[in-house]
Amino acid sequence: MLSQNLPHQLPHKVKPQVSAFPNSETLYAKHQNETLSQLFIDLDRFDSSSSKTSKMSRPQEPHRPFFPFGNPFRMISPKGSTLSPQLLAVLHAFEVTLGERLKKLMPKSNDEILSLSWMTLAMQMLSETHNDIKTLIADLDLPVHDWDEKWIDVYLDISVKLLDICIAFSSELSRLNQGNLLLQCALHNLNSSSPKQFTRAQSSLDGWKKHIDSRNPRIEKCDGILDNLVGSLDLPKVKKSPKGKVLMQAMYGVKVQTVFVCSVFAAAFSGSTKKLIDLDVAEIYTWAPEFKSLQNLVNEEVRVRFSSGRFTVLKELEAVDSAVKELYPIIPDVMEPIETELDLKTVEQLGRVTEKLSEGLDLLAKGVDGFFQVVLSSRDALLSNLRSGGTVYDRGSGGNIGVQAVN
Repeated sequence: MLSQNLPHQLPHKVKPQVSAFPNSETLYAKHQNETLSQLFIDLDRFDSSSSKTSKMSRPQEPHRPFFPFGNPFRMISPKGSTLSPQLLAVLHAFEVTLGERLKKLMPKSNDEILSLSWMTLAMQMLSETHNDIKTLIADLDLPVHDWDEKWIDVYLDISVKLLDICIAFSSELSRLNQGNLLLQCALHNLNSSSPKQFTRAQSSLDGWKKHIDSRNPRIEKCDGILDNLVGSLDLPKVKKSPKGKVLMQAMYGVKVQTVFVCSVFAAAFSGSTKKLIDLDVAEIYTWAPEFKSLQNLVNEEVRVRFSSGRFTVLKELEAVDSAVKELYPIIPDVMEPIETELDLKTVEQLGRVTEKLSEGLDLLAKGVDGFFQVVLSSRDALLSNLRSGGTVYDRGSGGNIGVQAVN
């Protein structure tokens, strides 16, 4: 499936050791389940009494339950579901964490959108969410022989597409970094007082502009990958497996976050809003409000920037382009020492924004590589356990599985 030129090797496999929970943890889990079950009963009673009180005291207003979006534990358990309180707790914890991550991605101002630091954070949040799926599967104690073939197909299909898109993003970041070499060469020549060196600096800036204006064919192919990821959002029907229902609902959240981040990256790298995707997420998911707010803000700002005719929507790259445009026209006139003094601040400004761009690209490249490794290791673990027939994931490298069955 994967090409042989993947940039990294598969991680070493660690044979998991099975162990039981200590008695104290077992008792605590039992107490927690009983408390949670009572909470569901209390919440239903509260909603019922709240409804009656509302109708008596304010007949002109609609019923308003205690929770603004209804009982969250009831929301994540569709009608007719047989999910136990323990399974609901596992799913709810996952979805709450997902919502918190989406909140972290909400920029404080529009200027933060598509800065390299924001993109690095987005990739970090995505890696953490994918790692959470591994933890959730371990918490479910879901042996691979209990997996439906459709679940396996979905997981493997998504993972190979994500590896492809990571390779595309990495190639684009490498291309942008190559452009930085031309900028460094220009800055070196501009520190000279020789007209010949100034000519070389101008040639380097010409080369940088041509290099940045070119298109990366791997990024151009991201359309098909994104379309396939969007198509995979339809959840496979799960009829007889409560654990499977939890897994598929959690996977939906992962896929939504993944499609959003990847589509924003693809749009930014390609210079086109055609790769920007707007997803319609149902309100039944507890993280839906945070996602919708984030998607609306980011996608709208990206479209505004492209419609204004900007050279790029990447903040640090745009700063470099502005510095180059300011410096480039006056380079041929720098023949006298007095002119060199006047232009020193402009050269220094180009040096500062070039360094900031280089640092940002390096950090983002590490983030993309980290996500690649998360996806690759998860895929390898699933394939390995398909062969051995064991549990899909343990709790970590070298750690014990130590997971109680969740029914």
